[in-house]
Amino acid sequence: MSHDNSDPTTQELTRRTVLRGAAGTAAAGVALGSVGTTAAQSGGSAPYGGWFEGVENFDGTVDKTGQSEVTVTVGAQGNGGSFAFGPAAVRVDPGTKVVWKWSGGGGSHNVVAEDGSFESELVGESGHTFSHTFESEGISKYACVPHKAMGMKGAVVVGDVSVGGGEAAGESSGSSGPGFDGWFDNVDNFDGVVDETGQSEVTVTVGAEGNNGAFAFDPPAIRVDPGTTVVWEWTGGGGSHNVVAEDGSFESELVGESGHTFSHTFESEGTTKYACVPHKPMGMKGAVVVGGDSAAGGAGGGSDGGDGGNDFRDGLTLGAGLGLVGVLVTTFVFGSKSETRGGRSTN
Repeated sequence: MSHDNSDPTTQELTRRTVLRGAAGTAAAGVALGSVGTTAAQSGGSAPYGGWFEGVENFDGTVDKTGQSEVTVTVGAQGNGGSFAFGPAAVRVDPGTKVVWKWSGGGGSHNVVAEDGSFESELVGESGHTFSHTFESEGISKYACVPHKAMGMKGAVVVGDVSVGGGEAAGESSGSSGPGFDGWFDNVDNFDGVVDETGQSEVTVTVGAEGNNGAFAFDPPAIRVDPGTTVVWEWTGGGGSHNVVAEDGSFESELVGESGHTFSHTFESEGTTKYACVPHKPMGMKGAVVVGGDSAAGGAGGGSDGGDGGNDFRDGLTLGAGLGLVGVLVTTFVFGSKSETRGGRSTN
């Protein structure tokens, strides 16, 4: 029986077969490369079930609640080129429309939901957009299929849903490192741990702008040396505030006077979380990290903080290599079979 390889349908089936085989082998390679490293990185409780392992631009879930429309860049810088979604993970309210906008970098990309709920076309044109409205609470993971193995993955968290691993809206990717454990959920001015080591006294503002008013500590998270005195100073904004440690180690009075101060000296290494009790549900929370270099790397937004990061990157490199081998083998085998069939049909 003759096989006409010039037929468009046959060519499309051939292309899809090769892509499916290559994608499957590449995914297996990445999975193999990450064996033995996931647990080291996440302690068995990685956010999103490990979906963002190896996604170098993932820096926590960005809080976009309160907005009816949110834009995510397709082809943002990350994963060795323009192979990222920016931001990688967002939290939105039910009914929010997410618009993906192509940067034009990194070649052709698409946006495909893991659960099949949405899928864009594969394009590379700058300014191209694709949108989807998220009606129900839950977590929707998605990826650019051609570059998924490279780490071009994203997620949309709809509503008040836990993403696991102590990771929630507003946290940085390593915020559980110093023992935050989700403490900075919905703290909109949290941007990692500010290094204040080397100082005998550090000032934190009480009633700074944040969380929809003067309901923030600034900076919300600091790192200090043992023996450092932290002084909280009131701005007078946002009404009356207090500073109360979660572990009961210190507690200020509840006041609203501008210029009022309260201080505490931190003698021992560790992480102390605190809040303004009346405004804690609004996100007026803070933390003091005393000593401990490894925790700084985790909270600062992406440092590895040890050999685990190198192990993970080595594993990812191995996985990517195996994936590439899979693509070559699949293409070779399929091409050989096509040539054989073509040869038989002419005899």
